[in-house]
Amino acid sequence: MPPRLVQLPSFSVIVLGGALLAACGGGGPPKPPPPEVGVVTLTAQSVTLTSVLPGRTESYRVSDVRPQVNGIVLKRLFTEGGIVTAGQSLYQIDPAPYIAAFNNAKAALASAQVKAARYGQLWRQHAIAHQDYDDAQAAYLQAKANAEAAAINLGYTRVVAPISGRIGRSAVTEGALVTANQATALATIQTLDPIYVDINQSSAELLNLKLAVQGGRLTRDAPVEARTTLTLDNGTAYPTPGRLQFSEVTVDATTGAVTLRAVFPNSDGILLPGMFVRATVIEGTRPGAILAPQQAIGRTEKGDPTAYVVDANGIARLHVIRVGQAVGDKWLVLEGLKAGDRLIVEGLQKVQADQPVHAVPAGSRPSAPPAGQH
Repeated sequence: MPPRLVQLPSFSVIVLGGALLAACGGGGPPKPPPPEVGVVTLTAQSVTLTSVLPGRTESYRVSDVRPQVNGIVLKRLFTEGGIVTAGQSLYQIDPAPYIAAFNNAKAALASAQVKAARYGQLWRQHAIAHQDYDDAQAAYLQAKANAEAAAINLGYTRVVAPISGRIGRSAVTEGALVTANQATALATIQTLDPIYVDINQSSAELLNLKLAVQGGRLTRDAPVEARTTLTLDNGTAYPTPGRLQFSEVTVDATTGAVTLRAVFPNSDGILLPGMFVRATVIEGTRPGAILAPQQAIGRTEKGDPTAYVVDANGIARLHVIRVGQAVGDKWLVLEGLKAGDRLIVEGLQKVQADQPVHAVPAGSRPSAPPAGQH
């Protein structure tokens, strides 16, 4: 029995034909929209540049106390670790032999003075030769000098502080024999208020700084009196700023560094000699600087910094740039970006070079939903 033909409605034929055309590739899924990215528009601004450099504290003044005469120490007249003032008595050396020497010198001086006066009268009367008169005068002057020296040595039996400051431990006790100008100091006095901080800066950084100033990229209003702040070894900020006094004129051949010296007030005695600190030194002001958020900066395989900029046609362009130091949470851009560039800072994981993107102001993009929510 021959098969029967089924007559389909005309509408069904049209639908079926469209489905077949779609299956044969006549259409396709729509293209996804360009990825949405957050951008910031870069602006030129004046930026104060600083450097954080390592340093160590040094005493403002240091004096090793040594005896200037020989003798036995009778008394120690200070408290170890205390504050002493210039001229304060520190030790008393037995003065007895020096008192005797002084009295002897005074007696010799009196005798020479009388003899010189008598010989002066005799010479004016032409009773003695001129040479005898000259000898008497010379003997008098010699006796006078001896008496002065004896008085000085007697004074040296009282050892006094040459400077004001904090005195350390005593190297001798009562009864110790000391000698003039001995190698071992009796004690050491250090002036700690104010206090020096010696800061090390590499010669390359200093050279770049000078070239930037000469090229007009950096201005320095008062380099000698630049304000400086400290961070202590435990991370605490030192409360009082200091000032930069000078920089060394030579480069250390061993370390390749130049020493900068700053002075800080230290009335509370927080800073002690030999402490390690980090000093923040104001280098100068860079006019027209470009700062880029750190999250916008990537790296090539070679380590060169890069950034994506959206051009006027909405295309993401990859720029290889050059950056300097960090300024807060931003990088100082030296080359590769300019004022007015729209820098991509959000959605970078979806960006491909030379592909269109949908740029919106940074911070206006909706945040991703928490994990587990749709």
